[in-house]
Amino acid sequence: MNEISLTIGGMSCGHCVMRVKKAIEGLSGVSSSDVNVGSATVQYDEAKISKEDIVSTIEKAGYTIK
Repeated sequence: MNEISLTIGGMSCGHCVMRVKKAIEGLSGVSSSDVNVGSATVQYDEAKISKEDIVSTIEKAGYTIK
């Protein structure tokens, strides 16, 4: 199991947190996530999903990775 910490731009409220959390946890291979305004820590199985896929999902939700 791998873990990444991301700094996320464009988040400003609890709604943003829930939107990112829902997007991340909907991915196959993600076992857990801790999302706060401006950051996320994600535990994932790299045999099932890559860091790039997680980043892409967050970006598709409307946020930027710093």
